[in-house]
Amino acid sequence: MPTARSNGFKISYEVFGDGPPLVLHPGMFQDGAHWAHSGYTPALTAAHTVIAIDPLGLGASDAPREIEAYALQRRVDYVTAVLDDVGVGRAAFWGYSLGAMTGYAVAAHAPERLTRLVAGAYDPIHGFRSAVEQAIAQFGLPADIDAYEIVKQGASADPYQAALIDAGDLGAFRANYDAFSREPGLHAELAACGVPILMYAGTADPWHEPMRTFAERFSSAFFSLPGADHKGGWDRSIDVLPHVLPFLDADIHH
Repeated sequence: MPTARSNGFKISYEVFGDGPPLVLHPGMFQDGAHWAHSGYTPALTAAHTVIAIDPLGLGASDAPREIEAYALQRRVDYVTAVLDDVGVGRAAFWGYSLGAMTGYAVAAHAPERLTRLVAGAYDPIHGFRSAVEQAIAQFGLPADIDAYEIVKQGASADPYQAALIDAGDLGAFRANYDAFSREPGLHAELAACGVPILMYAGTADPWHEPMRTFAERFSSAFFSLPGADHKGGWDRSIDVLPHVLPFLDADIHH
């Protein structure tokens, strides 16, 4: 796999297809190849140069165990380093969950590098904590519970993600999660970034309502996946792609 370097770390990625560049950034306990496994990449490569990133701590990328390595500005640096390594000045960006948060950060801090942003299933207003608070209330869990094990166990129910977790560095996963879970929302910076945004989430995902609220407030495009929870919003590529492809194809005609 090709690799870029940023902040002293190696970021691995793969490039497929031909056309306007599109970065695919997966979620927590996923890697860049998960996009192909779930049916997204093959549908995109006919019209786009797809750049599928293994985020720091995942897949073939380096896996530091220091929380600071996963700070939000560094996540931006890792994405722009890959763009620089590929030789791309501006690209569209599609991220899910952790990937959507990273896309928000790139749009907020390096908007000149993005043509448009697709964000699946991450709260731009309150950040990660809103989903944890809802789960704690729904299941009657202690307020100070460590949600990391719950998130990891949920991911491990998916065979693809279970294999990735088994092959990875648990200390790096923990550091990545700790940084991810502490980030606040970026709604003010995102609203001012000037990047066209399409957001989506399943109606059973705790981040559905804050995403819809943001989209309505700031006139961003938004669509819902009826009945889908957080994992279902990822799994239903057949329902997601018909909404996303026309949004991305606007780049082809400019």
